[in-house]
Amino acid sequence: METANTQRPMRHNPKRFFHKKKFCRFCTDSNLKIDYKHPEILNNFVTERGKIMPRRITGNCAGHQRELAVAIKRARAIAIMPFVAAEGR
Repeated sequence: METANTQRPMRHNPKRFFHKKKFCRFCTDSNLKIDYKHPEILNNFVTERGKIMPRRITGNCAGHQRELAVAIKRARAIAIMPFVAAEGR
């Protein structure tokens, strides 16, 4: 039986994993604008099932993520973008 003071061996080397810093696509490229009339840009931030991707995955800053969510919702409301993905059978 193990005592409470025994330490477990480390599973991973902490120096081994390096996460690349994600940059906001809209902050780095000033020519790229968020507009509900351009679904080809908005589709990059929506999953194949139709859900808006979170900030931690896309790398957007907070302000641009809010603008992006509003633009996607507007495009859905006026039927430029679908609310859900088409059912593939």
